[in-house]
Amino acid sequence: MPTVPLPGGGGIPQLGFGTYKVAPEQAEGVVAEALAAGYRHIDTAAMYGNEREVGRALAASGIPRADLFVTSKLDNPYHAVAEVGPAFERSLDDLGLERLDLYLIHWPLARSTDYRATWAAVVDLLATGRVAAVGVSNFTAEHLRAVIDATGVVPAVNQVEINPYLSQEPLRALHRKWGIVTQAWSPLARGRVLTDPQVLAVAHRLGATPAQVVLAWHLDRGDVTFPKASSPARMAENLGALDVAWDADARAVLDGLNRDERSGSDPDVVELDGGRR
Repeated sequence: MPTVPLPGGGGIPQLGFGTYKVAPEQAEGVVAEALAAGYRHIDTAAMYGNEREVGRALAASGIPRADLFVTSKLDNPYHAVAEVGPAFERSLDDLGLERLDLYLIHWPLARSTDYRATWAAVVDLLATGRVAAVGVSNFTAEHLRAVIDATGVVPAVNQVEINPYLSQEPLRALHRKWGIVTQAWSPLARGRVLTDPQVLAVAHRLGATPAQVVLAWHLDRGDVTFPKASSPARMAENLGALDVAWDADARAVLDGLNRDERSGSDPDVVELDGGRR
């Protein structure tokens, strides 16, 4: 599994497993299957309501903690500075972990909260020794500039929606400039891109599935991504993206699909009253 270096040291497995919309009653079994399939990077969030079950799967796996990379996120109602620490501790308790590898602000909530102060409080968590890296999710260029200007601390990661229909090239260029790792959620555009005729043609030519082709595009670009899958067969299929015989022609086709079209919520409009992905 290739890894992407984090600014503060260490690395993050480039292809992980996502748990968005995995129901709590299914999460333990699904994550256990993912770990058995070979995934070592697990992405969850307090907002998903499945941290406790994800933690049970991690504990039951027998995999050494040092071999796992676990991400969780600060939920929207807890942006107040005094709420950040307790929310972080609840996530650790629910996951049954002493330490997180990565903790993110889930949404900026720029019109309804002081997200600069929230970022400063998240940065302060590093001093506890209970999180290795901190970052943000769904932050635009404007949001990133604001938190960096306010604190002088650059997020290690920005986790945003990216797929061939929403390539986010200007934001990714800014990430490169500042040394921010790009993470892609909804890497398959919630399945919409898998039926695109051009993706199907590339898949046929390369002898791969459409999902493998799209994930190989992400990997080739250097993005970290974590598709969700509910069956062992689909989990294995997604890992097969690592073996796709990728080439420049395939990259050019998928690069050409950009529409600046979102599948999920717009970070500029998500606020405390709803709009969660």
